Amino acid sequence: MASIQKRPDGAWRARYRDRSGKEHARHFRRKVDAQRWLDESASELVTGLWADPQLARGKLETQAAAWLASHPEWAPSTRARNRSIVGLHILPRWGGVRLGQITTEDVQKWVGELTVSAGSIRKITGVLSGIMEQAVATKYLAVNPVAAVARPKQPMKRRRYLKAIEVERLANCAGVHSDMILTLAYCGLRFGEMAALHTSSVDTQRRRFMIEQSVTEVNGVLEWSAPKDHQRRSVPYPDFLADPIAARVNGHRGDRLVFPTPGGHAMRIGNARRDWFDPAVQAANLSPLTPHELRHTAASLAVAAGASVLALQRMLGHDKPSTTLDVYADLFDEDLDRLAERLATARSEALADFLRTSDGPNDPQT
Repeated sequence: MASIQKRPDGAWRARYRDRSGKEHARHFRRKVDAQRWLDESASELVTGLWADPQLARGKLETQAAAWLASHPEWAPSTRARNRSIVGLHILPRWGGVRLGQITTEDVQKWVGELTVSAGSIRKITGVLSGIMEQAVATKYLAVNPVAAVARPKQPMKRRRYLKAIEVERLANCAGVHSDMILTLAYCGLRFGEMAALHTSSVDTQRRRFMIEQSVTEVNGVLEWSAPKDHQRRSVPYPDFLADPIAARVNGHRGDRLVFPTPGGHAMRIGNARRDWFDPAVQAANLSPLTPHELRHTAASLAVAAGASVLALQRMLGHDKPSTTLDVYADLFDEDLDRLAERLATARSEALADFLRTSDGPNDPQT
């Protein structure tokens, strides 16, 4: 219910109740202004653009803490990264500012003053936008002022794909760790997924890995979580890995890691790179190379072997085929070339059949 009442001092008191029943009131010198405020508030309530003006007075630091605490689906590494961004970049500038006072113009100016890379700026503004988007969802704000902020384009780094012969050279230089190189390069597992793989998640009969966990080092501590995007999946491994994987899985009591450290613990990527991966890369004359680039290599080798977008999506654990296409669009360029060639062949065969079964091409003018 909304109403306007004239007070003894001549001011007009306008009031209304929001959807939760909470009353909101303001005083105006003119009745027409009071009515306009009521009309605007009613419209915002109907369209869903209404926000509690009292909540908009809250400071961003409180909203940032609520945002960080409200995402149980984040991987430990994602949570650590977002906490770092909030602490290092967001709070120093915006922590003490009221939500309703943060404008698109001010955020745009701040973005222009950041002295970090384009990719980092996009991550930082993405975190701030996420905080403000939650403020909109919880009716602290009517609109997200960061949504319209222009962000610098991130230069696309050329993705590196090893050739099959280069994978062989690297595996040879890795010595006893060669099966790990081949697993990363031909199955597309993330390093944390390979490190978290247990013997109970390997089907040696069907040659399948069941990817159900990932392990990542965050601030010196190993954090276990579901795979990225929570995409649990079954990944086939080629028959040339059958014997090495069987040797790691069979004959051991209980459930244990498939690729443990010598001490039986989960591998940490930093230690693995220092101890054997980077030396193997250097010995194979492939520097610089990261373990994640073997995941890209797996995608390239799979496409070269005829994998469809859907098969590649399932192997890599992307949430949808469009993500796979966005990430690896360059791998399918040759598909377009082959498609054009097949269309040309099909047309040639059709034309030959047409000429063979007719008197020849008809002239429409005759």
